Amino acid sequence: MTNEHKILTEEVVHLLQGGNAHADIDKALAGLPKNLRGARPDKLPYSIWQLVEHIRIAQWDMLEFSKDGNHESPKWPDDYWPKETEPESDEAWDGSIKQISKDLNEFISLVKTGDLYSKIAHGNGQTLLREALQAADHMAYHVAEIIVIRRLIGVAP
Repeated sequence: MTNEHKILTEEVVHLLQGGNAHADIDKALAGLPKNLRGARPDKLPYSIWQLVEHIRIAQWDMLEFSKDGNHESPKWPDDYWPKETEPESDEAWDGSIKQISKDLNEFISLVKTGDLYSKIAHGNGQTLLREALQAADHMAYHVAEIIVIRRLIGVAP
């Protein structure tokens, strides 16, 4: 591995973990009261639960696409956004958070061991580098929305 490749890999991993400019999902959700997981501020189309589930589904899809030629993505946009504004149980909430963490760690492992530059064989020109950057960008965008919602409902992290 060249030094440049090593530096790039380390930076992509760091970005997937939240980077320097963004909060990570654990910090964004820390201390959120259970009863506010489904709160939807006036005129916003989603709750924190819906954002968490959307992050989980989209990150899982990007990961599976990156590693599995037989993966079929969910139907956009319907299958990427839960209809329910709040989780059905604490187990559903905890399961979603655990899956986000598990898939993120797997994505990081793939970045560390995979070829970042070659086109993904079953894709349309995508590379692992593109998918990892997209996953990091997607996470940062929606984590920021979670923080804004928390501010709007008076429980900022």
